Amino acid sequence: MPNPKTIHYFTSESVCAGHPDKICDQISDAILDAALSLDKNSRTGVETVAGANRIALFGEIKTKAELNFEKIAKDKVNSLGYTTTEWGFSSESEFSNDVHLQSPEIAIGVDHDGAGDQGMMFGFAIKETPEYMPLPIAIAHALAKKIDDAREANEIKWLRPDGKAQVTVKYEGDRPISVEKVVIAVAHSQDVNHDQVRKETIDKIVKPVLNSFEFDLPVDRNITVNGTGLWHIPGPESDAGLTGRKIVVDTYGGYARVGGGAFSGKDPSKVDRSGAYAARYIAKNIVANGLASRCEVGLAYVIGQPKPLMKTIETFSTETVSHKALQEFTEKLIDTSVRGIIDELDLRRPIYSKTSVYGHFGKAGLPWEKIKSI
Repeated sequence: MPNPKTIHYFTSESVCAGHPDKICDQISDAILDAALSLDKNSRTGVETVAGANRIALFGEIKTKAELNFEKIAKDKVNSLGYTTTEWGFSSESEFSNDVHLQSPEIAIGVDHDGAGDQGMMFGFAIKETPEYMPLPIAIAHALAKKIDDAREANEIKWLRPDGKAQVTVKYEGDRPISVEKVVIAVAHSQDVNHDQVRKETIDKIVKPVLNSFEFDLPVDRNITVNGTGLWHIPGPESDAGLTGRKIVVDTYGGYARVGGGAFSGKDPSKVDRSGAYAARYIAKNIVANGLASRCEVGLAYVIGQPKPLMKTIETFSTETVSHKALQEFTEKLIDTSVRGIIDELDLRRPIYSKTSVYGHFGKAGLPWEKIKSI
């Protein structure tokens, strides 16, 4: 644990729904949800690439559902605000689909409730926010969402899709005491100057979000809005996107370890996803039930095998019960076999589009966020 008087800083970032990588995550998860809505036993590992005037799908699928991949992808692009060809990316962009049938060498293990891949996953929880999430990533997600909300509601008329938010929090020991720095990047129309972009972004986005967390604005020199001074062309025309490239944004903002695999586009037989959700479920319930104030859970699997070959619980000396009691609590909470996780959290249903932006954790209504008393 940090020394109670030690001053230190931590920075996390989030990105808006129109960010190129998040466009891809959302398309991949929209395809997964469409498949699960028609066939709950669908298996997918769908990767999306978005580039200048191009959308391309790759990966694997096994499903009885008949899917219009192009319509799903382009409907998502439209919903994210890419409705003009002037930005070099829209629903009019070229589309290709190279998704193929799942490999029989993978399917043979999954068919017997084994893991769809090897890998390690981590879950984390901390008594720093009501959602048991680290404060820096919680604020960063809130800023990114506020940017999107302001654009969709036409509250800030010059906003275009795409954007980023970064927050630096100052800690005294393990207690957050201030927001020291904020970095915002927003795409905007050509008919607005940098001074207006900066003022409205601070007044209508940064200030209300920080106030909601009961923090004041940093000093003016510690707020950066569009570091290069302007940003007119949003999305994949400026920077190509790829599914699964925002693992740190999707998890805990770097505050805890992350596993080796991404989430979006993968059905729950892929333990990259379901194992990470189970690890979060365990960690959150340990903290929420008062057994520790900070917890990181690690799981590891081997392809084709049903049970984890590693299960660790790290409480950073904040535990209020013995390690044996923590293990017993975990065993009662959830069976961490692949089938056990899928059944306990009811994962074979179309719930994944909600996860593909502003993080996979800390959101009400997701099954791995529920708190159980044991």
